[in-house]
Amino acid sequence: MLSENPRDDMKEILFEEEQIQARVAELGAQLGADYKDKTPLMICVLRGAAFFFTDLCRRMDCKMDMDFIAVSSYGHGQASTGAVRLVKDVSIDMTGRHVIIVEDIIDTGLTLRYLTKLFKARNAASVATVAFLDKKERREVDMNVDYSGFVIPNEFVVGYGLDFEDYLRNLPYIGVLKEECYS
Repeated sequence: MLSENPRDDMKEILFEEEQIQARVAELGAQLGADYKDKTPLMICVLRGAAFFFTDLCRRMDCKMDMDFIAVSSYGHGQASTGAVRLVKDVSIDMTGRHVIIVEDIIDTGLTLRYLTKLFKARNAASVATVAFLDKKERREVDMNVDYSGFVIPNEFVVGYGLDFEDYLRNLPYIGVLKEECYS
């Protein structure tokens, strides 16, 4: 059961809004420089990455296209089912394009591996991955992130796009949810 004040539901705050925006600015500058003459196709993995994706794209100083995809591997629980399902596909042809997949968090690596293989099969010129949060302890497949915001411990985190039962996405910080809120 969640409280009226979301901060009361946090075991700890991992990253405040200022830290998040500073890191996103760094990533945006790096991506903008790396893709300056490539007109990347930025693909946001909905819904969790929406906040990060918007902030990141605004900080990239290069021409780009943007599209959205939705996949699911969680169902209604907090643990991945292991099976990735395409819910909404992109609408822009990626043949010969430099694709950048933007994710909120990578833990098992299954979703990112699925999308990387899918986009390579669609003849993208290159496929790069960006994850705001990287939970390396949970990796089930050999999948590395090309650009990472923060490496985090194996905790249930919410905020800045990450949710608990569709709540708390709108928090401007990343917090570790108290176990009693979801167990």
